[in-house]
Amino acid sequence: MDASQLYWLSATDAARALRDGAISSEQLVEACLARIREIEPRVQAWQHLDPAHALAQARALDERHRHGEAPGPLHGIPIGIKDIIDTADMPTEDGTVLHAGRTPERDAAVVALLRAAGAVILGKTVTTECATYTPGKTRNPHNPEHTPGGSSSGSAAAVAAGMVPVALGSQTNGSVIRPAAFCGVYGFKPTHGLVPRTGILKLSRTLDHVGVFARTIEDIALVAEQLVGRDEGDPDTQPRARPPYREVAAQEPPLPPLLAFVKGPVWERAEEETKQAFAELVAELGDRVVEVALPETAQRALDWHRTIMEAEMGANLDLEWEKGRDRLSESLRSQLARGREVRALDYQKALARVPLLNEGFAELFANYDAILTPAAAGTAPKGLGATGDPAFCTLWTLCGMPAVSLPLMQGENGLPLGVQLVGPRHGDARLLRTASWLVGQVEGNRESTGGTA
Repeated sequence: MDASQLYWLSATDAARALRDGAISSEQLVEACLARIREIEPRVQAWQHLDPAHALAQARALDERHRHGEAPGPLHGIPIGIKDIIDTADMPTEDGTVLHAGRTPERDAAVVALLRAAGAVILGKTVTTECATYTPGKTRNPHNPEHTPGGSSSGSAAAVAAGMVPVALGSQTNGSVIRPAAFCGVYGFKPTHGLVPRTGILKLSRTLDHVGVFARTIEDIALVAEQLVGRDEGDPDTQPRARPPYREVAAQEPPLPPLLAFVKGPVWERAEEETKQAFAELVAELGDRVVEVALPETAQRALDWHRTIMEAEMGANLDLEWEKGRDRLSESLRSQLARGREVRALDYQKALARVPLLNEGFAELFANYDAILTPAAAGTAPKGLGATGDPAFCTLWTLCGMPAVSLPLMQGENGLPLGVQLVGPRHGDARLLRTASWLVGQVEGNRESTGGTA
């Protein structure tokens, strides 16, 4: 491959070429930086980028490789990091003027894990304000007049635009799945508690997840495999063996998966072309998908999620409220004001609903491999004043289930239309395997018919 085109390599292919000595990390990073110089004025995905520092990391890794040091699984791979995730060698400003110039003393746990695996931390990607609703500067790479989604706006856009093969984001409501769908890349939110959140802006202990963006499922599995583990700074993590995500995701399922098509509690918000696209997809999959209605209790999920999220945000952003509320957006001020008024009884009741919801879903997953549902109401909305509706992700985030967004369809406007698969808690590897199967089914049908979804 022409060295100037290396930025389009998947992380998996690049890692193989780096291990074999076919390319150097310096060449790969320079290709990504050249792509950024070309595209960044249009997309504006980066909050902090120091090309000299990125290249210095790459050269150091190349030197270690030349001296015979065994390369890590991510040796030499450039990765973008959402700007709410602490980096000791770069600012982390959380998308708010209140944290402008903030320089952490140490890496977040996930950044330390990436470095240990040999990754190059390329730079910090744009986040919405405190990972909530008020947009940053990033635009959709497919059409700059449309939102890239949020809150992990820069990470999704950077991967979609070929600036970096992989990036990290976070999700408290729909902040990985939605921007992945809008930008046409794969986005993965693991089971709650699998990936440590130490050193990441805390909005909600109950709901915060770390997520991964990539252009292939294989790359999602490669990176996610490095991030799982126990960290004493995150009480929701547990000691675990490193999951074989890559191995399992690459396997053929022992039987063709059976999917539950779930319209969910917000189906009426779906755009007509989304409803039509899913009707066609369900028909295409034939007897491998069954429409399943959720119990009435699921209709309350958005209310319970909002109660938990805003109450915990009110507590976790108390300092920002006390010292700088006049410099926060109206949207964030309203969220925090509501959160500070949530009654303890209502908060505890909402928390108590989550295990009950998960018990019901355990019964569903006894019969189905995964849930098939929209990733968003439709394609990315036009305009940059908002980031789109996260409601199609809310229930799955509340329950802490793994979810993946697949870029399988396209709207009439030419923008990506995402498909979401949801799996049982701690069924992450199987979910990625099912996702690979679904992608193969859809792509195989397109090849045989010569059409597009």
